[in-house]
Amino acid sequence: MDNATKQSSLSDHSAAEAWQLLGAKPGKVFAMHIGYRSRAEQKGRMPEAPGYFLKPSTSLSPAGEVELPAGAEILGFEGEIALVMGETCRAVSVEQAWSKVASVTASNDLGVFDFRWADKGANVRSKGGDGFTPIGPELIPAAEIDPEAVEIRVWHGEELVQADSSDTLLFSLPQIVSDLSQLITLEAGDVILTGTPAGASTFAPGETVTVEVTANGFTSGKLMTTAVQGTHHVAEYSAQPKATPEQWADASGRPLTDFVPKTPSLTPELKQRLEGVAQATLSSVLRKRGLNNVTIEGLVPTVPGQKMIGTARTLRYIANREDLFKQHGGGYNAQKRLFDSLNEGDVLVMDARRDARSGTLGDILALRARSLGAAGIVTDGGVRDLEEVTEIGVPTFHGGGHPAVLGRLHVPWAVDETISCGGAAVQPGDIIYGGPDGVLVIPPAMAEEVVAEAETQEAAEEFIARMVDEGHPVDGLFPMNAEWRQKFEAQQ
Repeated sequence: MDNATKQSSLSDHSAAEAWQLLGAKPGKVFAMHIGYRSRAEQKGRMPEAPGYFLKPSTSLSPAGEVELPAGAEILGFEGEIALVMGETCRAVSVEQAWSKVASVTASNDLGVFDFRWADKGANVRSKGGDGFTPIGPELIPAAEIDPEAVEIRVWHGEELVQADSSDTLLFSLPQIVSDLSQLITLEAGDVILTGTPAGASTFAPGETVTVEVTANGFTSGKLMTTAVQGTHHVAEYSAQPKATPEQWADASGRPLTDFVPKTPSLTPELKQRLEGVAQATLSSVLRKRGLNNVTIEGLVPTVPGQKMIGTARTLRYIANREDLFKQHGGGYNAQKRLFDSLNEGDVLVMDARRDARSGTLGDILALRARSLGAAGIVTDGGVRDLEEVTEIGVPTFHGGGHPAVLGRLHVPWAVDETISCGGAAVQPGDIIYGGPDGVLVIPPAMAEEVVAEAETQEAAEEFIARMVDEGHPVDGLFPMNAEWRQKFEAQQ
């Protein structure tokens, strides 16, 4: 296949070209859901067994262009090692499975995530479109390489975004072949995509993604795919594309909060007004409104007297269980993902079940929070490196210092959901006010009214104090009767 063919235009693309490369028309194209440990850690879930979906053989194509359908927005790429079967086999053993593989090459499991809502997990339209499985451009002979030492690299434009090796697969390449053959007859020409490592994301019309697979001095060559904007709309009766924040987050590997339009619950003006009123006053106003359980109890600040006002982002830990920590505690876990997604003015609130017998953060994560402009950290668990965390300067309210690592007691489990911290319920977006009297949670829907009433209450208290200082008796003034209330209001 010459270079001109490799870089053919969209009009020249056809599954037949890919079949010519493979030497036979494939009857089946299998694609793995999660294959690499790095991808499982990024997703926060570890499969207990291999899982797959099917792609049409008509999705196969050589290098070139791929069309993003009209009206769609989310084109995801996932560089993968592809296996091409050379012999028919059924219920083959792991020991014999590799001998049934003819070739190894590069592939790109492309998907239009706008259509996933209609597929119910089957990925039929979202990943099965014509040209959505670029493969090649060269075949590596499987018999001449070690299946445990196959490297994959993926570039988005000029940037290397994925790099991994088959030795980090959760299930080895021979295991994948053997597993599929347990219930399905594999035939010569069948293609197996073996999963993508961490770093898969999205690309837009005009951008390129390049995949290369190497092993034992062999190379697949560079499989380059360029996205182009299509003009064809699907029929009105067909499922229409829906670019939801959830699908953007899933396709890009970025946090959901990056794609959810936010109406700030804490404007600069409101924050300034909050700084001007005492926590005790705010607490009494909230109590008048029936909210008696909005104080996060039992915490101490790294810097006594320092104020902390911001909007809540939440992280929930569950009690440590060794198998769950193995699946969710390592790698790019929920804790690290949340710290990486903090925005300026956020207060990270952590639910550690009031158990401070191990750390829930340390100096590195505190540095990350400071670099992203976080307003503060609240945890009802412990803090490691407490002296260093204090010096870093991000206001932190905590259950005490402790030298033990996270895994002694806690598994980072979920982000940005309703939690309980220090006996108080906290939701993402709540306003968190930390100060000399502790940590207060203010529901954003009533924040403006609460602040206004607190300002009025403090102005009244200042008026009363001034009148008492001028020599007026307390009776009728504290609390104010109708006459004094009228005098006070006249001065406002």
